Amino acid sequence: MAGPVDRPRLANGWSVRTSAACKAVSGFGRPGAADRMAWLETTLPRWPGWRHLPRETRDTLFLLAVIGWTVLPHLARLPWWCVALSALVLVWRAHLALASLRLPGRMPIAALLIVAALLTVWSEQSLFGKEAGVTMLVVLMSLKTLELRARRDALVVFFLGFFLVLTHFLYSQSLLTALAMLVSVWGLLTALVLAHMPVGKPSLRQAGALAARSALFGAPLMVVLFVLFPRVGPLWGTPQDAMGRTGLSGTLRLGGVAEIANDDSIAFRIKFDNEQVPAGEDLYFRGPVLTRFDGIEWRRRVYRSSELVHSPQVLTQGNGIGYEVTLEPSRLPLLPLLEFTPDVPGAAPKVDTYTLSQRPDLQWQTDRVVAERVRYSARAWLRARHGGELDPGEHAEALHLPEGFNPRIRAWAADFRREHNLPRGDVLAASTALLTHIRRADFSYTLAPGTYGRDAVDEFWLDRRAGFCEHFAVSFVVVMRALGIPARVVTGYQGTERALDGYHIVRQSHAHAWAEAWQSGRGWIRLDPTAAVAPERVTRSLNLVPTPGLVAGALRNVSPELMAQLQAGWEALNNRWNQWVLNYSRVQQFDLLHSLGIRSPDWQSLGLVLLGLLVSGALAGAAWALWDRHRQDPWQRLQAQVRNALAPLGVRARPHDPPRRLAALVRERLGDRSDLLAYELDALDRARYGPKARRKPDPAWWHRFSFEATRLRRTPEV
Repeated sequence: MAGPVDRPRLANGWSVRTSAACKAVSGFGRPGAADRMAWLETTLPRWPGWRHLPRETRDTLFLLAVIGWTVLPHLARLPWWCVALSALVLVWRAHLALASLRLPGRMPIAALLIVAALLTVWSEQSLFGKEAGVTMLVVLMSLKTLELRARRDALVVFFLGFFLVLTHFLYSQSLLTALAMLVSVWGLLTALVLAHMPVGKPSLRQAGALAARSALFGAPLMVVLFVLFPRVGPLWGTPQDAMGRTGLSGTLRLGGVAEIANDDSIAFRIKFDNEQVPAGEDLYFRGPVLTRFDGIEWRRRVYRSSELVHSPQVLTQGNGIGYEVTLEPSRLPLLPLLEFTPDVPGAAPKVDTYTLSQRPDLQWQTDRVVAERVRYSARAWLRARHGGELDPGEHAEALHLPEGFNPRIRAWAADFRREHNLPRGDVLAASTALLTHIRRADFSYTLAPGTYGRDAVDEFWLDRRAGFCEHFAVSFVVVMRALGIPARVVTGYQGTERALDGYHIVRQSHAHAWAEAWQSGRGWIRLDPTAAVAPERVTRSLNLVPTPGLVAGALRNVSPELMAQLQAGWEALNNRWNQWVLNYSRVQQFDLLHSLGIRSPDWQSLGLVLLGLLVSGALAGAAWALWDRHRQDPWQRLQAQVRNALAPLGVRARPHDPPRRLAALVRERLGDRSDLLAYELDALDRARYGPKARRKPDPAWWHRFSFEATRLRRTPEV
């Protein structure tokens, strides 16, 4: 079979080779499998390299890559059809750019838009709202790339991209999200710079450097607006859905706390005043208090409105311990606080965006789910008594054991009372006997106790005796109730982990459950049966380590110290981001004004300071422009010198004429005498607009050009 007969070039620089195999496909014979493979190898275009692509193709591919990077963090939140459609459109647009094919007309794009709108209604049940809006925004930006026929179309894509960047912060304000979107902003600014450089082929490095410098010039103004612009709540205080978040819930079934303990994410960070860190066995952070029991699930008690009028009775001694908490978003309308944080001036927490109240069971309730990161300060007393005489309804509820569930534990409790001669209602005697039983019996503390059946307490306490803290707390409360002592389950967090930046970290894996029993004349008493079987869990805050992922597990196996240092360093950095950026609020603004010498900061003084800085910045910019007005683009200055040098030769050049146009005018005006002068003008055009464009003109060029122009002026025409 004959070899290639020609090698034409496409407009975008790709080479195509044809052979006898191509002729066979065209009708000169039917090739076999080998011929078809040869035809594919010789017909498909070869990748010429990034630098050899035509500028329009290169810029289009760069913009598509930036769009893909910007959409990437949304993939897990977008419907499957949106991901598939967007990927298909972006790949299609890249193919059109590489093959130099015509863009589709408006009808196919309109049809795709209608289909996308119908699919959005089908998947999101609406065209409005956050989820539907983000879905349609991704679709619109993808489809708009099929209309990149002019600069105005590109500008629409750029600003759709900037708007899409903002949508990411509706879901996450983490440092990783901010860094990813910083790359997206830089890419979009680079594409915007390229769109405003229509002549020549400036490199991506040159356009990217210009975009970075422009962003850095605007950074001081951005910082001033961030620090001083009035705000009502914390930054990015947009309400978020709490669905899908990990953490404690308002109910408990055996196995629920163990599932949370498998999560190593951060629940909150805490910083103690003057480094007064309590001992590990005192670090109990109170969450949901569960009193109602139906045999399977524990729930919080529903208090009557009359019971919520008065603050709960808490007897404290001493000054307490002050602390500050940065709480991550959760699934509950309450704040986990160190026991015991009473509702008294100087101790109660305050959050600008939430209304707080303390329930009779000492839970700090918020008016809605805490679906955003919040920071608050409070004061706690580690040794305190709470709870007076029980209301008859609460007393009955704290003793209730549903009929038909766990029958064996009732009989065991009756035998246990007779065996130990326990007085009815004596919390101290009953708890001491039960904790001794746990220590002496063959109980084990494990994160994976397996699945329990309908009568889970019977099975755990009498048969398997293997469980997590929730199993011990729930069974302890059930036995106490069977002994005639009011008791309830308290869930929350126990222990902390010291960080590198002075904060203490409480992870979801610190989730814990303990018991409270009521003693007449003394109130509610905290009892933690986990301390009887695993004292290190309480005294040293040693939570069970969850199973790590593949990469984390490999790093931990190779170098546990390195893994711990990397994790601690990243969490400290992320905490700084949270404290300085995400939780920057009006309190910090007023503190800043106070440090600047304003005795009583308020909104008016904040506005005046911001206005003064903006006016000062504007005046400084005007002064700089006045001082710098003698400076201009060296190419423009050279262009003016060239026009002045050509004017005596009779060449009338306009200010916008490029050097190649001036070369044509010189040849037309001077004829054969123009060879050297026109050659220098062509060289200037290549130096400014060619593939290897220079940032500044070569001084030697002007010497050659001016010398030749002077010679022509002094040499009379023949």
